[in-house]
Amino acid sequence: MKISIQYKLLFFATAFNSSIALAQNFAPQNLPVGSVITSLNINAINQFNTNTNSGGSFNWQDANLHLNNRYQLDANSSIGLTLRDGYQNWSWNNIRGYGNQNPWRDIQSPGVGLSYFQKLDNGWSAGLAPIVDWVAENGVGTAGAATYGAIASATNRYSDNLTIGLGTGVFRQIDKTKVFPFLLINWKINEKWTLNNPLPAGPSGGAGLELSYALDNKWSVAGGAAYRTYRFRLSNSNYTPNGIGQNSFTPIFARLSYSIERGSSADLYLAANVGGKLSVTNVNGGTPYSTNYQTGVAVAFSVTKRF
Repeated sequence: MKISIQYKLLFFATAFNSSIALAQNFAPQNLPVGSVITSLNINAINQFNTNTNSGGSFNWQDANLHLNNRYQLDANSSIGLTLRDGYQNWSWNNIRGYGNQNPWRDIQSPGVGLSYFQKLDNGWSAGLAPIVDWVAENGVGTAGAATYGAIASATNRYSDNLTIGLGTGVFRQIDKTKVFPFLLINWKINEKWTLNNPLPAGPSGGAGLELSYALDNKWSVAGGAAYRTYRFRLSNSNYTPNGIGQNSFTPIFARLSYSIERGSSADLYLAANVGGKLSVTNVNGGTPYSTNYQTGVAVAFSVTKRF
């Protein structure tokens, strides 16, 4: 039985886009039957102080832990299990339009998910990944905080350099159902350029797109974007007890990567979170707080070790 352990800081997947649903994995890996891949993923992101349009500012930091296991059933199929926990800390300054109160503080996001990938005929592959996350302000627990649904994907390998397909996510985010289609692509344009998906698809959005350029055998640069939106249950001690918070934005990012050795790398990201919006919904469905925010600057550092 082959076992590998991977430590990875995932960029912007941590905005509660659980890496449980690795829908950009186009097909089961070419591994010996009965082999197991185990990976441990750790991530950290910081969005710097950002002004809201209604007055005041905020910043947040995020850290996540993922334990992934994938088992190769046979030459054409594999199954996976992922356990996840995440923590996001928000700080606010001089917020206006919400009774001078802070919309929320600390958010926790444990989750669990399964995945199944199957190779089909004529280069086709299909995948299905059901997911449950419990996303809530600290102290809520899991009651009324579930985000659940699934990612389905179908891809075709047209050549050794091009795999392309479509995915669809359907998720119930506490009180609203979100449906989002997205493109899946892995295109090695030439020896230098590659177009692919930088992020795992999950409850908060699709896999995004990234264009990367290999500077040499060790260094590469890339740029990409994705859309993210997530909802979470607020605590009973919140200014809006048992309400629902939401954050939506589009990260546009640049990446600098260094390949340390086979399967190991270090990545530095700089991002602009554009089109951001925050809101609070009360138990009666009203919206006591809603505001757009200006472009937020964020950084992330990623280290991947595989052995």
